[in-house]
Amino acid sequence: MKLALIGQPVAHSRSPQIHKHFAHNSGREIQFDLIECSSDEVDTTVKAFFAAGGHGMNVTLPHKATVMGSCAALSHEAELAGAVNTLVPDAQGLRGENTDGRGMVRDLKRLGIALKGKRIAVIGAGGAARGVLKPLLDEQPSELVWANRNPLKLEGREQAYLAHGPLVCRANLALKGDRFDLLINATAAGHHGQAPRLPQQLFAAGGVAYDLSYGPAAQPFLDWATAQGAAAVHPGIGMLIEQAALAWQHWTGELPDTTALHQDMAAA
Repeated sequence: MKLALIGQPVAHSRSPQIHKHFAHNSGREIQFDLIECSSDEVDTTVKAFFAAGGHGMNVTLPHKATVMGSCAALSHEAELAGAVNTLVPDAQGLRGENTDGRGMVRDLKRLGIALKGKRIAVIGAGGAARGVLKPLLDEQPSELVWANRNPLKLEGREQAYLAHGPLVCRANLALKGDRFDLLINATAAGHHGQAPRLPQQLFAAGGVAYDLSYGPAAQPFLDWATAQGAAAVHPGIGMLIEQAALAWQHWTGELPDTTALHQDMAAA
């Protein structure tokens, strides 16, 4: 089975390790390629991969929006997010899926973090943030706040989500005085060694911080959250594993057990 990840850069990715684990446990043999290309090469590269017998492809930054143009159809989650992280071939062509949000929710539940009836804030305006909004709303929080440094980037976008639950948009600095049970960083600030600029004291008693990034990119926000009194902080490595499991299910029809993989990657 021929799989790949497309993005720029991709050399750092742990996706090959994850999918080879799934393949081993299911008795399958796979080839997993890391494909780096520029945005103007995405469509040609994707079509060439599937024409050569590709079975499935993951998509990472900065191509999650660009690759939508290569899709014959989009899932509701991908359409809402304006971002695709999984390509699935079918009779009509390529179907674009977004497993990021559901993967994050699966990881939050694995960590024992309650979502129903809780106050949650998501920081960031990009596809990463948009991809987690509906899955979070599906868990019935008491309120979901979508915040960004520049609130104009959110203007009007909340309308698409209101059918799924209570969502309000704010500027980051307008969060002052609020308290949240879960604060999620969906910005790219950590990739530049910074945490997003936020007011102090945003955590409710027992409040948790979660960064969609993992490794060094997650550390600035998690360090800030620890200093702010968060009861627990978590990088997004678990989300990476769980979104990959959902992608694997799209390609094979099988949802893999991720328990041992979480243990292995936590110990690495």
